[in-house]
Amino acid sequence: QVQLVESGGGLVQAGGSLRLSCAASGRTFSNYVMGWFRQAPGKEREFVVAITWNHGYTYYADSVKGRFTISKHNAQNTVYLQMNSLKPEDTAVYYCAARSFNPGIDGLRRGHEYDYWGQGTPVTVSS
Repeated sequence: QVQLVESGGGLVQAGGSLRLSCAASGRTFSNYVMGWFRQAPGKEREFVVAITWNHGYTYYADSVKGRFTISKHNAQNTVYLQMNSLKPEDTAVYYCAARSFNPGIDGLRRGHEYDYWGQGTPVTVSS
């Protein structure tokens, strides 16, 4: 049974930092793409960033480029999202997701094409 378990969310002041983790289990993810999405209250879910498990290629949404960094630890089957210079508009529930095919950046933005999802971890950035 595949499981994606996020952790690391919390309350932080604007300008601060948080690191989210996504622990993956239940299968081999070597050919998968791992993504982070977020959903703010009253808004649609949006793509944040993705990384290919085998080569480490990364794809960022424009809104987080230069502030967020995705990384992975192969041995621990864990993906990280380092979030710096946080803004109130980054407030959302952050979800980890996995998909088995990399269609390029346009496809990676489509959340409904991901195969597995975590339960989400909330991030609140106060002004």
